[in-house]
Amino acid sequence: MAEKSLDQASASPASGPSPPPDAGAASATPQSGTDATAALQAENAALQDRVLRALAEADNTRRRAARDVADERLFAVTGLARALLPVLDNLRRAIAASEQPASQGASLIEGVRATERLLIGALEGVGVQRVDARGAAFDPSRHEAMMEVDDPATVPGTVRDVMEDGYLLHDRLLRPARVTVTRRGPARDDHVEANP
Repeated sequence: MAEKSLDQASASPASGPSPPPDAGAASATPQSGTDATAALQAENAALQDRVLRALAEADNTRRRAARDVADERLFAVTGLARALLPVLDNLRRAIAASEQPASQGASLIEGVRATERLLIGALEGVGVQRVDARGAAFDPSRHEAMMEVDDPATVPGTVRDVMEDGYLLHDRLLRPARVTVTRRGPARDDHVEANP
């Protein structure tokens, strides 16, 4: 009998109610669910941090761009101003020379011409060019007609004289050339001359 009870004791745990197969898994699920939630929260926090950093960087970039635009507007004429300073110096020299009692007209005129050449070079250096109008066909996009003159020897609509030069800045009109334009010469009344 002792053998039987020993056999029953050894068999009973094996034959007794065994834990359900998912019991271990069920107890592990809350553990892994907590881990997944924690991982998602960490990922969410990391994404929020990245978004906040990106927004801050975009705001900084916008502020830098606005500051650069303001500086560009403020200092846009720096190159032109530097190029014009020698012209100003030469004009002052010409004025000082003209005030001298023994100033010679020819040397003064040559100094003014040299100043004009400097000024033209400074303007061309920043993209300003003179509109070549004399003898050209009248172009209302580049010329402003101040008056019309009769000239039977010239094709009508031709620029005869330039009163004030026009200028372009990189192919954009700064100021139109003010010109006189030819029109058809006075009409001859041949049939009146033929019939006395």
